Amino acid sequence: MTTAHDAARPSTPTTGVSDTTDRTASNRSNISVLVVDDDPPLREACTSYFQAEGFSTVSTGSGMEALELVKRRRFDLVLLDLYMTQVLGMEVLRAAIETHKDVLVAVMTGNPSVESNREAFREGAWDYLLKPFTPTHLDVLTGRAVHAILALREQSHSVGGDGHDARSGNSDLVTCIGTSTSFRQAVELARRVAPTDASVMLSGESGTGKEVLAQVIHLHSRRGTRRLVPINCAALPEALLESEMFGHKKGSFTGAERDKPGLLEVANQSTLFLDELTEMSQRIQAKLLRVLQDGVVRRVGSEHQETVDVRFISATNRDPHEAMSSGVLREDLFYRLRVVLIKLPPLRQRVQDIPLLAEHFLSYYWRRHRQRDAPAPKFAPASMELLKSKRWPGNVRELQNVIEHLAVLAEPGQLIRPDDIPFYEEVPASLSGPAIPPALLEEGYYTAREKLVANFERAYLGRLVDRSGGNMSKAARIASIDRTTLYRLLDRYSVKRNELDDPPRAD
Repeated sequence: MTTAHDAARPSTPTTGVSDTTDRTASNRSNISVLVVDDDPPLREACTSYFQAEGFSTVSTGSGMEALELVKRRRFDLVLLDLYMTQVLGMEVLRAAIETHKDVLVAVMTGNPSVESNREAFREGAWDYLLKPFTPTHLDVLTGRAVHAILALREQSHSVGGDGHDARSGNSDLVTCIGTSTSFRQAVELARRVAPTDASVMLSGESGTGKEVLAQVIHLHSRRGTRRLVPINCAALPEALLESEMFGHKKGSFTGAERDKPGLLEVANQSTLFLDELTEMSQRIQAKLLRVLQDGVVRRVGSEHQETVDVRFISATNRDPHEAMSSGVLREDLFYRLRVVLIKLPPLRQRVQDIPLLAEHFLSYYWRRHRQRDAPAPKFAPASMELLKSKRWPGNVRELQNVIEHLAVLAEPGQLIRPDDIPFYEEVPASLSGPAIPPALLEEGYYTAREKLVANFERAYLGRLVDRSGGNMSKAARIASIDRTTLYRLLDRYSVKRNELDDPPRAD
């Protein structure tokens, strides 16, 4: 984005939820934006963009002037260059957040991997733009900012207080943090497909952020002012999944005491997110295919059909081509849902992103769980190296949980050292050599074998429950055992589980 001509486009919607409704557009004049950059062409281009989009916009190329502006005026969004002469952007960032806690500060930088950018997240930066960026990139960031600002205002009015911290925003902010090539390619593809109605399939290991990226795609589509409707295909038994998706007619089965619309009807004019798609039965896949082909839904037990306009985003932690080849996923449904396939890399393949993510999570959870004015803890260099050295089998979600643990227990201004970081015991890669605790070698053979097997079963079952998301039917399929045996083993080792389906009946 280098010229004002590029930035100032007609008012016809292109991308971003901020362009989708008259309501949002009418609120733009009430949203104030400050652009701070000492590069005149870029500053003028960004300023022209915001003015053309209807925002109340102020710009400056002076860091000193920016400091004065953020101290005496309230801005909703500050677009800030980190590297300016005289006054660094970091000083403006600190002053803006200290003065107005709910301001969104998006930093512009040409090198997001250096320490100063990690410090920006520690100080409360909301997001960043990589230079050079295009009008589309600015469009996406603006749409997310407007959504967060308006959501905060609505919440503040409803509770009569300060509401939630808008700088934390929705969970989609997490997904967009990262500089690794494979991750940026996935995010860029999501941004390009978002304004269309094309079906998107997301693949990647559990915890890589598939649902979060689905939220980002939906938010920046023409449907973004409506609620994203998610359903986990692995969390419900087949009959219940069918009822939830398609709805049912009163009296169609025991317990159906009233007519109920399904999620496909609820998602009309919006987006339906099918999580764990490959866990859907072949019968329901066939019914879903008819919806994709004809755009009509028929509730269980009813002859009446409803016409729906739904965009589909699906996700799976399996290789979708392998699932199709093995017959788990219908080929015709696969091609209907996979117009655009986006693969999210595991965290171990984007190690350079761990510091940015860790700093972001620490800042977010510190402000969420602790007093905002208390000085936030910081990572010791050795702690960050430890985080980067882990394989993170649970990916971003696991890292997020670990950092939240730290934020809850840390003291104000504490330097987080390696010993402070909690890690869960990992399942041994094999049962040979080092996997045998030395103490067992002092036991008799049969006693040692019994204890070793018990340790393995306990660890295996715990990971099995986590992997299946608490769904016992799925866990039993993964382990290739019946559910009665699975429940017996879980009870034997006191492994906690989430009851997401009915317990097995005694035969």
